Amino acid sequence: MAGGAREVLTLQLGHFAGFVGAHWWNQQDAALREPADAKETPGELCPDVLYRTGRTLHGQETYTPRLILMDLKGSLSSLKQEGGLYRDTQQDAAIAWEGKLTTHTEELHPKNPYLQDLLSAEGVLCSDGVWRVKSIPSGKGPAPHTTATPPKPRIPTEGSIQVWSDFLRVHLHPRSICMIQKYNHDGEASRLKAFGQGESVLKEPRYQEELEDRLHFYVEECDYLQGFQILCDLHDGFSGLGAKASELLRDEYTGTGIVTWGLLPGPYSLRQEPQKNIYRLLNTAFGLVHLSAHSSLVCPLSLGGSLGLRPEPPVHFPHLHYDATLPFHCSAILATALDTVTVPYRLRSSPVSMAQLADMLNFSGKKVVTAGATIPFPLVPNQSLPDALVQLGGATPWTPLSACGDPSGTRCFAQSVVLRGLNRACHTSQLPPGTPAPSVLHTCTTGEEVLARYLEQQQPAARSSSHLLLTPCKVAPPYPHLFSSLSQQGSGLDSPPSGAAVDSVPVLGALCSSSSLDRTLGDLAKELTKVDLRRWASFMEAGVEQGDLEELLHELRSLAQCYQGRDSLTD
Repeated sequence: MAGGAREVLTLQLGHFAGFVGAHWWNQQDAALREPADAKETPGELCPDVLYRTGRTLHGQETYTPRLILMDLKGSLSSLKQEGGLYRDTQQDAAIAWEGKLTTHTEELHPKNPYLQDLLSAEGVLCSDGVWRVKSIPSGKGPAPHTTATPPKPRIPTEGSIQVWSDFLRVHLHPRSICMIQKYNHDGEASRLKAFGQGESVLKEPRYQEELEDRLHFYVEECDYLQGFQILCDLHDGFSGLGAKASELLRDEYTGTGIVTWGLLPGPYSLRQEPQKNIYRLLNTAFGLVHLSAHSSLVCPLSLGGSLGLRPEPPVHFPHLHYDATLPFHCSAILATALDTVTVPYRLRSSPVSMAQLADMLNFSGKKVVTAGATIPFPLVPNQSLPDALVQLGGATPWTPLSACGDPSGTRCFAQSVVLRGLNRACHTSQLPPGTPAPSVLHTCTTGEEVLARYLEQQQPAARSSSHLLLTPCKVAPPYPHLFSSLSQQGSGLDSPPSGAAVDSVPVLGALCSSSSLDRTLGDLAKELTKVDLRRWASFMEAGVEQGDLEELLHELRSLAQCYQGRDSLTD
């Protein structure tokens, strides 16, 4: 790839993973479309890490995600499996058969109004059957200049979002989408409910060969593949499919990094069917253990407060108003955190590879890490970064996003922290000469030093890596309207402008190898000891036996022991 990009291939496995992925790719797309004269410094992140260039049959250059996406029958709504960029009416060749023909047509899904507006703004289907895109940013220069007035951004209404394709604004390559036809997205029949079902999908030659074919297509065009990032649902059968996929990647692409993000949708209720709660518990536990065995790093991502059977309230963000029951909202927040914590291996200058990031965080068998984020980072007008960090005090500066409970008082063994979106003038203290420094942070001469010193104060014994970027996180429509008291650039205001959509926000994100995982994984094992698999015959019919559960308990306890540490740093 141009510029020596270290490519990453993304796998999205599951429907909630599709929600998170849709927001993630929309954010990448919004960053690509940033005008060249924008205030933010361009070029800190290399889009070629995630995107690939291509050319349609009609010679038009394309720039699409390096992505393989797997979901169930009925999950695409109006999105075509082959995408829209490469469609070719010449494929409708004349049929030589002269006998009687019977044509079966399926009723088309109506396209979401948001996407109808998007398509009219971005391109047109010409008379020759070719889709002409007005501009596809290539990442190799500013977007083509146009005098046309861009359409007013439109945020999809929550009621109009049924599936992730209802708000995906990025064009996909024909080899991106792989549908699992034997299981249904809707209804009660033929559902992918259990870990063993997901494993068995990739044991079938049809799906295994299809996945391998797509992997080879993307991998063989890479100059320097640094690894794979897997977005995988943990709560259903996709946990088994993800485990099998990570095993395949580990066996076939030895030496590459595999970073897996285990995704769990919003809060659940004890009032729902007991089977769903038990299956969620079993799928999550089997998924974490098997994924950690084959991945370089595994991080559960959820806005829930617990991985166990007893539901906990969803996490709270002081400056966000979200509905935890809506996948559209929850996935947007998780995608924003993901867009920040993955910065190290997407940097244009001095990147940290996936393998290096994993090695820094997962020493001594600690392959599972937690995530946290502050969205947006609370910097009010006329305040410096040292002021804001001192104001946070000794409390954990981010909201936990791995359903591991309150991290206060836990020990951090290693952490990777990214702060992005602050103006350079705010990085250091601007105290008048002769003014006593309120803290050691106010004596630092660079923003990087401020952040590093702060992290050292918070966790003196931890191995820390930190990055400070000027580039904010894009949250333009179709990102939901979750922010309050913010300007369009994400800075704090006493009263927000009426009706204005926030375009970008500063975000603090962190990955942490934490002693909280000792408690979380241990509690998961305790709850599993109370589960009698014989009561859940359908889970066992999917290929899981009592002996597998006993082995799972042993692996969970062994994994939990890796994180044993003092309960408090002050002991």
